[in-house]
Amino acid sequence: MPRLGLVNWRRNDDFAPLVLVMSGEEENMLVRSLGEVAKALVVGWPADNGKEYIAAVKACLDAIQGDIPAKTARAALIRAAEEAGIPVVAAVH
Repeated sequence: MPRLGLVNWRRNDDFAPLVLVMSGEEENMLVRSLGEVAKALVVGWPADNGKEYIAAVKACLDAIQGDIPAKTARAALIRAAEEAGIPVVAAVH
């Protein structure tokens, strides 16, 4: 029987903030949580057919459900950004 994970969009454990330097409506997008990862991937992404993009969407969903660490989804987002030519800047607080 599959495990039912607790959905937590605000989960940000082990998630160091980053900024995606996007073009268009969402020029610079600060990403601090899994909910913001999901928003970046669904709302502001330039293409939705890349291998790393699809892997990042899956990793984000898995992390929101508590199946993998948030930092794993963050790493997947960075790989998807590299694939799409989106610069990533580490945010320092």
